[in-house]
Amino acid sequence: MGTSKPIDYSAAFLFEVPGSNSPLVLQELQIGGTGPDTIRSRVKTMKVGVCGTGRMGASIAERLIAVGHEVAVWNRDAAKTKPLVDAGAKAVASPAALVEGCDAVIVMLLNDAATEAVYRGANGLLKAKLAGKLVIDMSTIRPDTMVSVGQAAMRSGAAFVECPVGGSKVPAREGKLFGLVGGSEADVARAKPLLEQLCRRIEHVGPLGAGATLKLAVNLPLLVYWQALGESLTICKPLNLPPERLIDILSDTAGAPAAMKGRGAIIAKVLGGAPLGETAFGITAAKKDLATAVQFAASLHAELPVAKSALACFEQAEADGLGEADATTVSVHWTRRKPKS
Repeated sequence: MGTSKPIDYSAAFLFEVPGSNSPLVLQELQIGGTGPDTIRSRVKTMKVGVCGTGRMGASIAERLIAVGHEVAVWNRDAAKTKPLVDAGAKAVASPAALVEGCDAVIVMLLNDAATEAVYRGANGLLKAKLAGKLVIDMSTIRPDTMVSVGQAAMRSGAAFVECPVGGSKVPAREGKLFGLVGGSEADVARAKPLLEQLCRRIEHVGPLGAGATLKLAVNLPLLVYWQALGESLTICKPLNLPPERLIDILSDTAGAPAAMKGRGAIIAKVLGGAPLGETAFGITAAKKDLATAVQFAASLHAELPVAKSALACFEQAEADGLGEADATTVSVHWTRRKPKS
């Protein structure tokens, strides 16, 4: 277990070795080129299925198409697969059909309920012939749910790896996600060549369930920060500083996360009255992640009082019609609340 940095495809030929369990075996050799076309010319084309084509699943599918894989997709709302089909993917009728038509399947689902339904439902993933297949689940769900579906898949003969990821749509399209991997050494080794096309950094942090646990831990402080930022902005209202200047000051402090570099300017614009920008990670999804962390902590007989308080604020923002807005919107939403009488 440990850190794996993505392969520099400008310095590698990729070829198969008979008898290897890995889809790709690498031999270093200095050559030129780093873009998708170069990667496509070096990497064995695989049949890869993407199960769940919401914001992140669709972006991952776009990346897989860009680097030359033969991609199939499934989503509960089939309309969400159309842009991917237009880009060259093949839509299939069920999760089971996705497995049976592919060498590897990447799963990216919203929550535990969707996971249980897609794995265990009629024509679900576990109803397929899984022997010899590779399943990589990138969903952010409870660790015990990940372990349960993963063990079921392995009992049916699949290699199963969890890899919840840090990053949003743009890093997903560029292959620059942060993968938090759990699983056996052998299964992770088999999945790694595919993960290296999707992630800038891969951390194998333990057995199945470890990746899901760490992903909840990674998301928690950032989501709490967006609510805390709203509270900071609220007490600054009497200063009447221009939003751009205020956000610039708050961003250049020890308390600001790295995410402010990319999101700060957008928050400032919305704070100044501009329309909501494009959603990278929605409030409904953020609320789900906070709720999952609180629930998982309770199963460990632990309490997360700050996360629980932030969760209530995200729930209120969703109830106020902002569920599809970016999670950062919760900061501005708090500043606009009517004071309690």
